[in-house]
Amino acid sequence: MATPMALASSSSNFLSLPRTATHLSFSPKSPVLYPKPCFSISSLASPDLDPSLPSNVHTFWQWLRQEGMVSSKTHVKPAIFPQGLGLATTKDLSKNEVVLEVPKRFWINPDAVTHSEIGNACSGLKPWVSVALFLIRENLKDDSRWRRYLDILPPQTDSTVFWSEEELAELQGTQLLSTTLNVKEYVKSEFLKVEEQILRRHNDLFPSPVTLDDFFWAFGILRSRAFSRLRGQNLVLIPFADLVNHSVSVTSEEYACEVKAPAGLFSWDVLFSLRSPTSVKAGEQVFIQYDLKKSNAELALDYGFIEPKSDRNAYTLTFEIPESDPFFDDKLDIAETNGLGETAYFDIVLERPFPPAMLPFLRLLALGGTDAYLLESLFRNSIWGNLEMPVSRANEELVCQMVRNVCEAALSAYHTTIEEDEKLKEENLDSRLRIAVGIREGEKRVLQQLIKIFHDRELELDQLEFYQDRRLKDFGLCGEQSEIIFWESK
Repeated sequence: MATPMALASSSSNFLSLPRTATHLSFSPKSPVLYPKPCFSISSLASPDLDPSLPSNVHTFWQWLRQEGMVSSKTHVKPAIFPQGLGLATTKDLSKNEVVLEVPKRFWINPDAVTHSEIGNACSGLKPWVSVALFLIRENLKDDSRWRRYLDILPPQTDSTVFWSEEELAELQGTQLLSTTLNVKEYVKSEFLKVEEQILRRHNDLFPSPVTLDDFFWAFGILRSRAFSRLRGQNLVLIPFADLVNHSVSVTSEEYACEVKAPAGLFSWDVLFSLRSPTSVKAGEQVFIQYDLKKSNAELALDYGFIEPKSDRNAYTLTFEIPESDPFFDDKLDIAETNGLGETAYFDIVLERPFPPAMLPFLRLLALGGTDAYLLESLFRNSIWGNLEMPVSRANEELVCQMVRNVCEAALSAYHTTIEEDEKLKEENLDSRLRIAVGIREGEKRVLQQLIKIFHDRELELDQLEFYQDRRLKDFGLCGEQSEIIFWESK
């Protein structure tokens, strides 16, 4: 039989990118310390903020006040923390208490683009691309409505998208490296299309040059700061609210909602309401949970940080039914009937169960020889259920070898060992190198776990019950110890 093709790739889809890139999910910002301006802030300082804060933060706070975004329901203010700029409470907060509200007229989303001067020009673009162009254009305008907000946005984060070649070299062998390179290529290709279709045709709307660096900046801002959990809002930047930082100790993603509030005698306004998911003492920082499902690779790509939790470590195994397989058509039909395809991706999380479809798909890949009769149409309605349990000794052994081979090949691509990574973590590393070390160590731990599991499985093959044993038992022709039952005919 043809040997099933096993590939290793990264996790999740990234917009319209191939599977080798990570899913673009828009959530709040990555922690970053904003650079202090070099000019004096004494005349701009707000009395209720720490005077040592950068002047752009003071002017941002004054703008929030002038626009009515600081009200009796505002119980936080900007402050500097180890994570960077964040939100400090001004009083003791109880769980689920409102900490701030932002009217919809200050949101930056596709609707804002549609109603702007570039709305018609951007009408056919992907939503994130149109918002990116909007951000860039507003950032180039001295009189932008969002000037004070734009002035506090960071030039970049520790997201791997912004790493140098030398820094990316520390990710050698990791799936995050290939994902990052794919994402960068994707952003570049989108920029080239925008340059051709929009920028060159609308010099009146974009009088100042827009560069690839500008486009990456806007992409990074959206990737790290946008909210996506609002009704009907898949991509929205919300000034003030996006200062909130992430904490591993917060285990709930329920922190935001849309509410309606009076905007006048006969009108209502839609507000973004941010609530504290935990109780917080006055003066302490309010945190939220950015995303419980993201792996460390996704956190590093989106926000520029990772977590120490083991279940943030993940590795995606990719397996493919080779066209050279003599049973290719039958196997593809069975895979598609059960929600898969010619290529299947399985995200393996450290110390977590395998995805339910993984072992059936692997057994389908390995099916052949004397087991090939199970591919006949007679068994088509029941084969997936049969594949959820071991088919035969030869089939299960091939599955184990297939997984071990792809994992061992992946491990050989790293330029360090787990022991070397552990020793490095004891040193005073810069933030990006610490991310790289954590990512590659985490991936290797998942791969080693897989190798051990399937090695131990091979040692247990003689104790497993296979398809023929189960069938004989169903017909009463096999005992509990798998012995064949004979009887004399009368």
